[in-house]
Amino acid sequence: MSSRLDQVEESATLRLADLTNELKRQGKDILSFNLGEPDFNTPSNIVEAAEKALKSGKTHYAPAAGIPELRDAIAAKLKNENKLDVPGKNVLVTPGAKQAVFYVTFSLLEEGDEAIVFDPGWVSYDACIKMSGGKTVWVKSNEDGSLPRDLSKYVNKKTKLIILNSPNNPSGAVLDTKDIRMVADLSKDHGLYVLSDEIYEKIVYDVKPVSIGSMIPDKTVTINGFSKAYAMAGWRIGYAAAPKPVFQNMLKVQQHTATSPTTFVQYGALEAINGPQDSVENMCRQFKERRDVVVKGLRDMGLQCETPLGAFYAWPKVKGSSEKWAEKFLEAGVGLTPGSAFGPHSDDHIRMSYASSMNDIKKGLERMKKCVTGA
Repeated sequence: MSSRLDQVEESATLRLADLTNELKRQGKDILSFNLGEPDFNTPSNIVEAAEKALKSGKTHYAPAAGIPELRDAIAAKLKNENKLDVPGKNVLVTPGAKQAVFYVTFSLLEEGDEAIVFDPGWVSYDACIKMSGGKTVWVKSNEDGSLPRDLSKYVNKKTKLIILNSPNNPSGAVLDTKDIRMVADLSKDHGLYVLSDEIYEKIVYDVKPVSIGSMIPDKTVTINGFSKAYAMAGWRIGYAAAPKPVFQNMLKVQQHTATSPTTFVQYGALEAINGPQDSVENMCRQFKERRDVVVKGLRDMGLQCETPLGAFYAWPKVKGSSEKWAEKFLEAGVGLTPGSAFGPHSDDHIRMSYASSMNDIKKGLERMKKCVTGA
């Protein structure tokens, strides 16, 4: 077997979700708060656009970088909403945002190069870095999700990449302009690329995320997708906007692996961008209501929990091993993800997705409270 994957663990979130589903199949009453997948159906206008594309014969290979009209629509969206002046020809449509993350690490990292990931950080960043031959340098974020002021001490001659994720998975933290500017200045000083994962940008509560690509366009790869904002997780469609040299390398990887994203799915994505946005606003309203219930419930059982400003995760602090807490909660019928999956400094947290019905959330909190308080 190839030794390339020896240091790569399987996705903890997917593994625990599979375990939870297996227990459900066995007849166990389990409420799952593992996966970061909206529980809403894809808006009907998006489904209808994909159906129309299917029926009109959009079932052949698409251009490797994506259909031109979608690439142009994404470029227009980035200009209007994110202040990024990126031409459509520098936009790569991918089979999900996760694929784009791997393309970036594989395109930029040589054997032994280092990439900075903030802890807590999404589980697949570390895996993508390792599969690309690189080394992850974990930098612990502050408890409120802000970045440490001494970030420069983690940079050396091997550092090639910094990964940002705001709003953050798993904490829900949103970086302010000061933090974004600090990373941009560090990039300028050391010639570093920045991968900005903005998949949760539309799921925010009373704040507006800042796109670092508006500050350092020549050194930023901006990644986004449709899974979260438009409830299109199973469609597997995302995109990246990159400087031309990086774009060319990413395109090569896509050409020789996925070939291109699914053709008719791209027409659904085009409708998502160009069509009405009321479904996004409605989901955000409901997520905010759920967030407030979850944070209050966690605090009522004595757990410390920052209020998430974006995404749909709560990140409560626990005493002791997060793995043991996750096992304990699972025995009580609640599926959660241990913090250890999100970085070496996060074993004192657990992640609870509130992309579930309010009824399930309230029932889950009751079961959790019994575990924590014994009452």
